[in-house]
Amino acid sequence: MTIAHADYIAGIAKGLAVLESFDTERQRLNATLAAQRAGLTRAAARRHLLTLTHLGYLETDGSYFWLAPKVLRFSGSYLASARLPRVVQPTLNRLAAETGESFSAVVLDGDQVVIIARSGSTRVLAYGLHLGARLPAHATSTGRVLLAAKPRSEFNAWMKGRELPRLTPHTVVDGKKFKALVEEVRDRDYCIAREEHEIGVHALAVPLRNMQGQTVAALNVVAAPHRIASEVMERELLPVLLDAARELRPLL
Repeated sequence: MTIAHADYIAGIAKGLAVLESFDTERQRLNATLAAQRAGLTRAAARRHLLTLTHLGYLETDGSYFWLAPKVLRFSGSYLASARLPRVVQPTLNRLAAETGESFSAVVLDGDQVVIIARSGSTRVLAYGLHLGARLPAHATSTGRVLLAAKPRSEFNAWMKGRELPRLTPHTVVDGKKFKALVEEVRDRDYCIAREEHEIGVHALAVPLRNMQGQTVAALNVVAAPHRIASEVMERELLPVLLDAARELRPLL
């Protein structure tokens, strides 16, 4: 969505940029680091950090700042009120009960995917597979499904100048190879990722589409390769995911 220049409040945008500067790589920031990450001057970053601390969204020791529990109000309100998580959760619960595996519904946000609903076994303790977790789109089955759903022009714009970080020895980081993989996902309409985000985890994903044919999320299942080979996972669990996607379509 675009808005008129007169309606744009730069202060809010800068404050949110400072909040978004905190992540798993940088959990504690001082004014200099926050300025670098948010694209602000050090003085501006410091004012935003102090204001956010005053409002209760950050905590500080006087030099460094870190997120306070109050920021969870945003995610909690979304998960409690947004329609998509509420619609898919019963299906995730049923799939987990029937198969004993772990299932998630995921949306794309920039270069990351966000888990908006999940259910299932705790046997696969993959890093970050909790509700609200943000994972790199390029190394996940759900990310590739959601990127494949983009028009080619939008996907090419997403790829332009982008470096793909290596997370495991199996992560595809070459741009041409990655584009070919996404094209393959577009043709097959599903994706299986083998230990690209984390060693010891295979993931299989399919798109969740609404009645207009728009992909609104991705549905995936994860499993450890010592329990289920990826070929078996593809053969036995892909039909389960596809059936669930068809059932959910009228509700999305």
